[in-house]
Amino acid sequence: MGMEAILPLPGWLGNAGRGHPVGGESLGEFSDGGVWGSVGPGCDDAPVDDLLDALDPEQRAVAEALEGPVVVWAGAGTGKTRAVTYRIAHAARVGAHDPRRGLAVTFTTRAAGEMRDRLLRLGVEGMQVRTFHSAALRQLRHFWPRAIGGEPYDVVSRIAPLVAEAASRCRVSADQAVVRDLIGEIAWAKQVEVDPDAYAERASQRTPPLAATEVARIYAAYDDIKTERRLIDFDDVLLMTVGILSERPDIADEVRSAYRWFTVDEFQDVSPVQHRLLQRWLGDRQEVCVVGDAAQTIYSFAGATDRYLRDFPSLYPHATQVRLVRDYRNTEPIVTWANAVLAASGRPEGRLISQCGPGPQPSVRSYDDEVAEATAVAAYIRDLIDAGTPAEEIAILVRINALMPAFEESLSEVGIPLVLRGGERFFERPVVREAITRIRGAARAGASGTEVAEEGSLADQVSSILSVMGWTTEAPRATGAVRERWESMASLVDLAAVHGQDGRGLTSLVEEIDRRAAAQHAPVARGVTLATIHAAKGLEWDAVVIAGCVDGALPHSQVTSPEGIDEERRLFYVALTRARRELILTWSRSRQPGGRGSRQRSRFIDEVTEVDSDPAGIVPTSSVRRGRTSRRVARQGPASCRSCGRSLVTGAERARLRCRTCPPTASEATVERLRAWRLDQARERDVPAYVIFTDATMEALAEMLPSDTDGLLAISGIGPDKVARYGSDLLALLDEQRHEVSSDPMSLP
Repeated sequence: MGMEAILPLPGWLGNAGRGHPVGGESLGEFSDGGVWGSVGPGCDDAPVDDLLDALDPEQRAVAEALEGPVVVWAGAGTGKTRAVTYRIAHAARVGAHDPRRGLAVTFTTRAAGEMRDRLLRLGVEGMQVRTFHSAALRQLRHFWPRAIGGEPYDVVSRIAPLVAEAASRCRVSADQAVVRDLIGEIAWAKQVEVDPDAYAERASQRTPPLAATEVARIYAAYDDIKTERRLIDFDDVLLMTVGILSERPDIADEVRSAYRWFTVDEFQDVSPVQHRLLQRWLGDRQEVCVVGDAAQTIYSFAGATDRYLRDFPSLYPHATQVRLVRDYRNTEPIVTWANAVLAASGRPEGRLISQCGPGPQPSVRSYDDEVAEATAVAAYIRDLIDAGTPAEEIAILVRINALMPAFEESLSEVGIPLVLRGGERFFERPVVREAITRIRGAARAGASGTEVAEEGSLADQVSSILSVMGWTTEAPRATGAVRERWESMASLVDLAAVHGQDGRGLTSLVEEIDRRAAAQHAPVARGVTLATIHAAKGLEWDAVVIAGCVDGALPHSQVTSPEGIDEERRLFYVALTRARRELILTWSRSRQPGGRGSRQRSRFIDEVTEVDSDPAGIVPTSSVRRGRTSRRVARQGPASCRSCGRSLVTGAERARLRCRTCPPTASEATVERLRAWRLDQARERDVPAYVIFTDATMEALAEMLPSDTDGLLAISGIGPDKVARYGSDLLALLDEQRHEVSSDPMSLP
């Protein structure tokens, strides 16, 4: 752009200017330098106004605020990422800032990948976009030999075994659940910069999993174990980087020379140690733009606080302030509910204005029990998919993980594909790495002139390549690892289908995959999403079901303080605003079929609307799925043992319709025949045997010997989908066994 070249950048800043993918993780040599306002080819010719014409007035105000400090108050769905990425692109284009001297910080690798992708599409090259931990780790590794000496410690990959060992050293009994809670407690302490000696005093406002003094001892022992083994965890990364920048002015000056301006997304989620790290990066400068929404502060349990966002104008009295209020995600009825939550939380200034027009009215559905609720939700989603809504545009959100299994089962019963949020990163999954290697090999073979079958579309070619890994176009009925493996390969096939629309081939697809892997921008997976509300933060779908909306789950029973209830209400707000168009809230009066029905719906529902708790809609509320979708058997009382009459408690007991103390009544020969049949089916479909039917369901079949479809559907674990797939074979097998049992009294147990 005709301006003087800048000085070379240190290798720990990344690979900017060297032709490597943006955000690559390898540490390099000093880069080749560049020029101010480095943007991609073809972008310099476009007038500045053309770039900003795509923004609304408030977003444009953000993009034009090129000098810091800047605070953007961004409500849900108001296009905050769009605003800040255009700000970066605009600053680069007019020469106000060099993108290679900037750092944008987000809180998840997914969000960082999305921002990198958007910047690349705007022609911005070299801008570092990282999470706080990723940016700090890069600096810590680079400066470790100078500041600490020797080789950097490894970052521990699995914390749980070390915490369990620390508890054992302290002679404290800790099961898996307690270890998990201890991990969270130690992480919180480090995020708020509390060491083991100060923990007991600071923990008085929390509910630790053990006595505060015991947690402090385990915390100290855990740190000792890491030191002995030359290990650090990710929270140590932040603390140690802050320490180095605080104690070594020469290193701090070097970092500040490399990074001249900053953008921080989701600023309401900053913890004390993260905020102190940002202040060390800035020094006495004010070139920072922060973006956040206090109404979406939902991670206080992990040390996050919105006070830095709220206090930003006080810290920087001359800061530019812009409030984004135009909601481009949610329809007017959904925004009305969201605004009601804001009003109840005392944050009316964050009211949204929908830009999406009218839409279906959100509704509330109540059910007698969780089984009926899960069944109804599955039926509702089946109707949505049949009406044309893609499965990947539908989500079920719950407050607690314990609610998930019922929905996994209900969706599986009606053949709806499912994607669970969480787990390892997409491009780090073994199946994805293997698939990419095979695609890359096929592309190289084609480029080298080796004969490669290239008939059909790009998606067909990728399907053929992955077929050796077991890929089929038909989704498996199984859940768990089998389904996740198929979903991973399906995502790559779908990416190929989109990428190949313009006639591009395997080589171009490999480049696209590499770009996405560098940006951690995973392709969209097939299937309905099932996630906790916390995991859904930052995501959106056409249709959302917020399930399990009962007091005790939302708000959580362990949350009693006014501050805690307010955060639960913000969590509810986040859940509501994930839905673009369709929004359903469901709750059940009891947990188990035939229960007392004493539960109350979430108090937050009453804050958004007064609705009929039993409107026409998904399915009748007083039902439990025990038959076809169109025929349901009402259960008037608790399930009871068919031998002794006592109430059945566990899922296995209800599946067998027999309590565990009563002896089985099935013929051993029948059980063995059924198990042999199940094994054949499992081998044919290449799935574990329990995916066909569980042991409890098999025992119930052997004991009850149903003679028709209704009899099959009356058994827990058998739904319409399984009847359609296995019903005729099962009935024929059971008919044979019935005749054998009746003709051979010795075969009776």
